Amino acid sequence: MSEEDRLVAGEPEGLEGEALELPSDKVADLVEFIVCDLVDDVDAVALDVTDSQDGTLIEISCAADDAGKVIGRRGRSIKSIRTLARALGQRVGTAVEVEVLD
Repeated sequence: MSEEDRLVAGEPEGLEGEALELPSDKVADLVEFIVCDLVDDVDAVALDVTDSQDGTLIEISCAADDAGKVIGRRGRSIKSIRTLARALGQRVGTAVEVEVLD
């Protein structure tokens, strides 16, 4: 399909069968990268990303032994993760909340 045919069909330029990436995907990738570096059991890490009109909620699930590492002493690690996620979210145009599930 030529560039002109894609524009007529209503497809955005430069996307040939590629899925559109949501702004929340970039933030979730950042959170996952940081969390996976903190924990011992990387395979147990899972993120649940929920997009709404108000913003994005990212829920982190991990092994019980690693939850303390993600939260950190006095919550310093999760506070830093939230700060970075909110900063990137603001840059890509979405409000972000990050929670650690028990």
